[in-house]
Amino acid sequence: MGFFDDLRDRIATTDGVVSVGLDPDPDRLPDFLDGDLPRWRFNRRVIDATHDHAACYKPNAAFYEDPDGWRSLEETIAYAHGKNVPVLLDAKRGDIGNTARQYAHLLDDDGLGADAITVNPYMGRDTLEPYLSRADSGVFVLCRTSNSGGADFQNLEVGNGKPLYEYVAQRAAEWNDHDNVGLVVGATTPEELESVRDLVDLPFLVPGVGAQGGDAEAAVEYGLADGIGLVNSSRGIIFAGEGADDPDAYFRAAGDAAKKLKRRLDRHR
Repeated sequence: MGFFDDLRDRIATTDGVVSVGLDPDPDRLPDFLDGDLPRWRFNRRVIDATHDHAACYKPNAAFYEDPDGWRSLEETIAYAHGKNVPVLLDAKRGDIGNTARQYAHLLDDDGLGADAITVNPYMGRDTLEPYLSRADSGVFVLCRTSNSGGADFQNLEVGNGKPLYEYVAQRAAEWNDHDNVGLVVGATTPEELESVRDLVDLPFLVPGVGAQGGDAEAAVEYGLADGIGLVNSSRGIIFAGEGADDPDAYFRAAGDAAKKLKRRLDRHR
C-alpha cells in the first residue's frame, strides 16, 4: 500500500482530514518541560492529546535541525507510527543528483522513516525524481503557498495568461506515475485553491487554516480529491494551551483544538 492508501484508511478511522503540524518552537515550549529532549517530550504529549483526531502529523524539519532535534524527530515519528498515524515531513527539499538522493533517504526506514515529504519544484523534475520514484511514499509539491509573499513568483503570468502556480499544478499531475503526488495549496488564497482544483485531480495539503486565518470551507471544498486530502494547523493546535501552568490543562487544550478543527472541517465535508 502507498501513502495515499494509508491516508485514506486513516481518514476513515478518524472521520476527519486534520493534519497536526508538530513545530515545537523552542522559544514557545512551556517552562515545565525541563530535562532532556524537551521537543520530543512536548510532541509526545501533543500526540497523546490529539491522535484520536489526527489524520496525519506534519513536523517541519526546520524545528529539528540540530543533534538533539534530530533525535527528537526520530522519536516523534516512531511514536506517531505507534499510534497508527502517518507522518508527512515538511522539508521542502529540491536539489540535484546525489544531494536529492540523500534528502530522499529521509523516507527510508533506516533514515527517519517518514511516510511523505514536501518538495520544491523550482529546479525541475530531475531534482524530484528520487522522491517521485518511491511508489509507497507521498510527495507533496509546493504549488500556491499560504504565506503572503507566495504571490511574488507563484502568481507571475508565464504564458497564455496563466500564473506559474497553475503550470506547477499541471506538471505535477504529469509526474504522478505512481499515484503518489499531491500539492501544497494554501487556504489563505481560496480563489487560487479553486483554480488549482479545476486543473488537476490530486490530493492537496492545505495549510493556513489555523493561526494564518485561512478559509476552512474552501480548504475542504477544493482540497479533497476523492475524499483524500489534508488540512493543516500547527500553532493553532499545539500552542492552544499557552499560558496554562498545569501540564494536563496545557495539552488538553491541544486536544480540544484538534477536535474543534475537525468538527469545523466536517461541517463542510
